[in-house]
Amino acid sequence: MTRPHTDFYEEGIDLFNEGRFFECHEAWEEIWKRSDGELKLYYQGLIQAAVAILHAQRGNLEGARSLYEKASTKLDQLPPEHMGLAVGELRTDLRQFIETATRANGSMLPAPRLRRLAK
Repeated sequence: MTRPHTDFYEEGIDLFNEGRFFECHEAWEEIWKRSDGELKLYYQGLIQAAVAILHAQRGNLEGARSLYEKASTKLDQLPPEHMGLAVGELRTDLRQFIETATRANGSMLPAPRLRRLAK
């Protein structure tokens, strides 16, 4: 039996917030593959954001910057609050994280987290 999209979405958010960026990418990829249109781009933006953070943490700063730019292209089109998440905060935190990580000194901020909106 196929798990509902919401299960993978919520699991991905939890994994992201635990700093398990590869695993959250895997969870979101399951729903990304079965989505289309704007929803597919949203999931792809989240996946790319997670992998950008992972690349930065592993020292692949060029890969981090490249994936950050791809994620931003998708996430910047969204309202600040989207599908139960504070996407505007993610955009700001992700930009600061990547900018800090890709400076010459290589310093690292704590990884961004996803804030769920009150229901």
